[in-house]
Amino acid sequence: MSKENKGKPDKKLVTIIVEATPHEVPKGPISYEEIVKLEVPSFTPDSQTTYSVIYERGQGNKPEGTLCPGSTVKVKEGMVFHVSETGQS
Repeated sequence: MSKENKGKPDKKLVTIIVEATPHEVPKGPISYEEIVKLEVPSFTPDSQTTYSVIYERGQGNKPEGTLCPGSTVKVKEGMVFHVSETGQS
């Protein structure tokens, strides 16, 4: 019996929806930047374009909200994210 992840507990994956596309991510916090990169792979933190990130179906005490640059939210199975371009920063 081999132990490939010796010393590391398996990180549970959950499926989130970003602009109607499912993505598997580790359960726990996810950042604004990580969400934007799922929708816009070319996004970099120094990008001139800013994005609005709105989520729904979140954790019990924060089922809906907005993510700002530098902020995080804990993901759960089936959580939905909407990413839209807002223009220049």
